[in-house]
Amino acid sequence: MNFAIRYLTSYQYDADVVDNLNALRVKPATNSRQRVDEFSVRLNPEVRLHRHADYFGTEVVEFEISRPHRQLTIDVRARVVTRAAPTPPASDWEALAEPDYREAGGEFLLRGDGAAGHPLLDELIDATGGETPLATLTAVSELIAERFEYRRGATYVDSTVADLLDGGAGVCQDFVHLGLALLRDLGIAARYVSGYLFASNGDDAQESVEVDTHAWLEALLPAADPAHPEPVWVGADPTNRVLASERHVKIGHGRHYADVPPIKGVYRGAANSTLEASVTMTRLEGPDPASSARA
Repeated sequence: MNFAIRYLTSYQYDADVVDNLNALRVKPATNSRQRVDEFSVRLNPEVRLHRHADYFGTEVVEFEISRPHRQLTIDVRARVVTRAAPTPPASDWEALAEPDYREAGGEFLLRGDGAAGHPLLDELIDATGGETPLATLTAVSELIAERFEYRRGATYVDSTVADLLDGGAGVCQDFVHLGLALLRDLGIAARYVSGYLFASNGDDAQESVEVDTHAWLEALLPAADPAHPEPVWVGADPTNRVLASERHVKIGHGRHYADVPPIKGVYRGAANSTLEASVTMTRLEGPDPASSARA
């Protein structure tokens, strides 16, 4: 699929602010499943941009506005081509113990969700263990959406897995954090993915939809083919009970949300701020029969 993406963010301050420092993780990744043909960031006020790749390989765009200002607009635009992921490997559990797998999984095998010992977490772990790691990944994705309500405002950006378990409702970020906890507890390396999801069921050749930034997860599954022994990262979207598809546009990944926030910044000044943000995705070619989704 071919997408044009615009991510427009505007901050208004009720008094002058200075030393406004920001780090953006908004550029779609280039990998075996997607290609970035165009990318730009325009700022008002205009300042110089600095770019680097973070520890996990996500491109970070940084800038500082040192002079006094009462407004900041960040206009991000991208053109991205995606394709469907290959069929995931149905390897067995024994492969998770291999040294090569443990090395590839690295820090994505480590727990740290803050919900260890929660009775409901233990119950969900028992309910999601499948015959293979792939079956378990599918079960985790389906069970979370089945057991928990998707409800905006039920949680906040710093909510924990325990908050979701206790409250019974959350958004994509919460669902992913719970999925990571379940998979890692079962010995499957898993990472948090930030990106965009084309959430539409229309069939227009060129269609624009308003979406939010989205989150899903990727699990590291051992290879099933001895001729290709490298483990494979497989995306799954527990908010929509599906494996990641050509509708998912990845920005980057990390251990959890705090590693890949789309926009993070601080400023100096005795001012309150208001935020307006929108993401518009335009499909530029081809109808797609996939069902609608929540982003």
